[in-house]
Amino acid sequence: MLTSLGLIFLIGLSMASICQKIKLPRIIGMIVSGVLIGPYVLNFLDPSILGISSQLRQMALIIILIKAGLSLDIKDLKKVGRPAVLMSFLPAVFEIIACILFAPMLLGVSLIEAAIIGAVLSAVSPAVVVPRMVNLMETRYGTNKSIPQLILAGASLDDVFVIVLFSTFVSMAQGGSVSAMNFANIPISIILGIALGAFVGWLLGMFFETSHAHNFTIRNSTKVIIILGVAFLLIAIESWLEGIISVSGLLAVMSMACVLQIKSTDFVSKRLSEKFGKLWIAAEVILFVLVGAAVDIRYTMGAGIAAIGLIFAALIFRSAGVLLCMIGTPLNFKERLFCVIAYLPKATVQAAIGAVPLLLGLSCGNIVLSVAVLSIIITAPLGAFGIDISYKKLLKKCD
Repeated sequence: MLTSLGLIFLIGLSMASICQKIKLPRIIGMIVSGVLIGPYVLNFLDPSILGISSQLRQMALIIILIKAGLSLDIKDLKKVGRPAVLMSFLPAVFEIIACILFAPMLLGVSLIEAAIIGAVLSAVSPAVVVPRMVNLMETRYGTNKSIPQLILAGASLDDVFVIVLFSTFVSMAQGGSVSAMNFANIPISIILGIALGAFVGWLLGMFFETSHAHNFTIRNSTKVIIILGVAFLLIAIESWLEGIISVSGLLAVMSMACVLQIKSTDFVSKRLSEKFGKLWIAAEVILFVLVGAAVDIRYTMGAGIAAIGLIFAALIFRSAGVLLCMIGTPLNFKERLFCVIAYLPKATVQAAIGAVPLLLGLSCGNIVLSVAVLSIIITAPLGAFGIDISYKKLLKKCD
């Protein structure tokens, strides 16, 4: 395992640096590194590291969501309430509709199989989007109209919506019954996740305040470990309650960090945000190299031009959904265009659920995995590159 971790860090960082030198996003180098050293090409990674790959990717995602929560200004978030809610489901709905319309014709699948493909495709990648929006908030690009906050909130909620729909469509494909409760789980999961995280964040803030009041000073480094431990438990609660009630663990983590920021002084929240930013340097490499390692490029060969055509048709529909969310907002054309670009990348959710239909023995399993793999290869670099080269041109920097 130690050899595998060494390869992940050294090769991942080296490839990221090469991409940075030639003006490409670092993420491309990391994903390519994962593909090369992963089990489907050179097979340099130990099976033990691959066995816990999903947990490691989740840990990395938790770190960046905590940093996002500590950087998010609730007052700014209130300004973008309606568009943020629409962004959490409307672009995904448009993308699923595109797959239902075009996938049967292009890939020869049934309508329910097309819906499964749409659900896999339609999740935006928080791993690509969130760190970039946090960077924009810190450098104050687009913050005059709360654009990074809008995209950050929408992208965080989007995954909950998509994963519940995916589970429902898979159940239908297996011949299972679908009730209204399946769809009711979407708002329940979101509301309970935010409420649970807010309550835990308030308790943590009170604990840190009480400790300070009683001259029992807790170092910021220790606070980071405590916050991480609590965040891991919040994620665990989601699995503990599975089958009983739906709770979004990732939303709970970000909600906890938001409330903790409110309860802390500006200096403390800034210091904690900086420390999580340093943790993200290592977590980012692990996340994207392992996402690359999960990409089975054998399936891309069988997918062909039809799958690529479907992905781009779905992206056009998604973009229309994003623009529809912007109606009635004060954003100008350039700012709306940036929102469209920021909602393109896919990676983490596709890597996590792309192989599920195949593992369940569904007839569409191979094609779903093929489309998921292609979507990562095409849209993760496209979205990351698009955000990185466009934000200075499309967004206004605030003083």
